[in-house]
Amino acid sequence: MAEKIIQRLEAAVTRLEIFSNRSKPQAATLDATSASSEPSIVAFDDLITEYVEKVSGSADKIGGQVKDITSILKEAFTTQKELLVKIKQTQKPDAAGMADFLKPLNEKLSEATRMTEGPRSDFFNHLKSVAESLTALAWIAYTGKNCGMSMPIGHVEECWQSAEFYNNKVLVEYRNKDSSHVEWAKALKELYVPGLRDYVKSHYPLGPVWSETGVTVSAPSKSSTPGAPAAPNPPPASLASSSSSSSRPQQGMSAVFQEISSKPVTAGLRKVTDDMKTKNRTDRAGFVSSGEKEPRKSAPSAAKVGPPKLELVMGRKWVVENQIGVKDLSIDDCDPRQTDVVAAFEIVNCSSLEVQCQGSAPTISIDNTAGCQLYLSKDSLESSITTSKASEVNVMVPAQDPDADMVEHPMPHQYIHTYQDGHFVTTPVSHSGA
Repeated sequence: MAEKIIQRLEAAVTRLEIFSNRSKPQAATLDATSASSEPSIVAFDDLITEYVEKVSGSADKIGGQVKDITSILKEAFTTQKELLVKIKQTQKPDAAGMADFLKPLNEKLSEATRMTEGPRSDFFNHLKSVAESLTALAWIAYTGKNCGMSMPIGHVEECWQSAEFYNNKVLVEYRNKDSSHVEWAKALKELYVPGLRDYVKSHYPLGPVWSETGVTVSAPSKSSTPGAPAAPNPPPASLASSSSSSSRPQQGMSAVFQEISSKPVTAGLRKVTDDMKTKNRTDRAGFVSSGEKEPRKSAPSAAKVGPPKLELVMGRKWVVENQIGVKDLSIDDCDPRQTDVVAAFEIVNCSSLEVQCQGSAPTISIDNTAGCQLYLSKDSLESSITTSKASEVNVMVPAQDPDADMVEHPMPHQYIHTYQDGHFVTTPVSHSGA
């Protein structure tokens, strides 16, 4: 009798052990070989082969800095593939751990950004196109709707929009000079749209899928800072010149973006003190010296320049003023109730600027401005453009053929006025080749 009871107890224990093992979560971790054969990784290999190699082939024809920064681009995409493999073997890290995990990718982004710094290169637009576009690879840092950045598909599209500003300039500059540069610029666009965008849409629309039982990642204790804020979402077009500083400590997911667009719009602008104002300067007289052969061309007085401004006034009107020497300005998160390009876009008292309109803008006004390059998208072709006291205004519009270069249209600033039938008739001067 006792033996039967013991046998029944042993059987019960065995069943409990089996049930316990079945209840445990199955290991989701894959080894490197298995992870590399996953459909999403194979598809990323195809992305590199189809798109990245095409950009590299075009860069080889150009050589120089274009080839160098394209090599960095290729390395960055290869690094992203390696990280995607590791994600399948790694548990989702916290913000500090994410910065450490993404450090290899971050280094490539920093390397590309450094190539855009220093003396302006003849291939500056090429360099900026790559540096700006590589921030799209930061989609891998998306961890949820509260992580401080757009969802992966939106992030890729936004980052390319920022890069496309410079990419279009490459197309315009070389369309009649060197087809290899045009080929390179078109291949770069295809890499992100549709290339990377469609890849993310197919495999990671909600972000990377981390392992539940893989290894853990944590940042080194010396670099971790309690309460470090998450990185803000990098805007489609930065509000200040892109820059990076490897000497600054990186915190959280901000390491991914390498402090791109981290400087305020007033960075680099000197404060106008009283002694700098024209009315208070003792080295200037109120007349032209007889020793001068001719009067100097008038230049804006420092006293007339107010502080830089980019703000929403009364919750309705965006005001952008005195942004001297600052490029890549953008207004994000617009509301239909606000007056910005939803109603009208005005350029007043400006000199040598470039504007890119990516959405619709019913009315564009250019007043008292010399030197304006206006890029319109297919959504803004119905815009009504009004010019007043404006010269050297050129408008770039997409060609009917989506694969063709943008078409440049100079806006007339000279007019002929003739008196006919009791009133003046005004017609623009037609220039040959316009």
